[in-house]
Amino acid sequence: MAFQLPDLPYPFDALEPHIDAQTMEIHHDKHHAAYTTNLNNAIAGTEFENMDLYSLLAKLESVPEEKRMAVRNNGGGYANHNLFWEIMGPNAGGAPTGELAKAIDDAFGSIDGLKEKFSAAGATRFGSGWAWLGVGEDGKLCVCSTPNQDNPWMTGVVACTAGAILALDVWEHAYYLKYQNRRPDYIKAWWNVVNWDAVAQKYAAAKK
Repeated sequence: MAFQLPDLPYPFDALEPHIDAQTMEIHHDKHHAAYTTNLNNAIAGTEFENMDLYSLLAKLESVPEEKRMAVRNNGGGYANHNLFWEIMGPNAGGAPTGELAKAIDDAFGSIDGLKEKFSAAGATRFGSGWAWLGVGEDGKLCVCSTPNQDNPWMTGVVACTAGAILALDVWEHAYYLKYQNRRPDYIKAWWNVVNWDAVAQKYAAAKK
């Protein structure tokens, strides 16, 4: 297969009590696995099998129309979850430091300013989707939200093109077992599992 389901970087219960183990297991082993399988099926036997994932997402218009939506949905789901697992971790939370902290202060006034804007992007996303923190073309941090499995790498498809460094899944399957319909409670708890060191590494890479 062109794309492999990555291992979860920590045990299913590592993010307790903020995200429960059963949700993590289903989310990774069922949902992310399905996106991986469906993406591979969509590009099997095509020139896109050997393309870098992010190049593929940035060139969706080059994908034949009969395969484009499958690649958009499943390629997006595959990429989005890869980032989602990587920017969370046990014994996380707190606040960013260094260049990332300065960039956040410059863009949002403070970490609390970022949290307010980012949380609102996730809480007000109608239906399923994601909230994002990214590095825009101007080199500055920006917050946006996308529907379904769209993401900021999809040039020409989404309004907020950027290099994503932080992602929050607000599909109901990401939180419903523990939080039911209380999405704002899930978002508030999620900040406790953000691995700011991992986000800082992605910020440094995105700036390049």
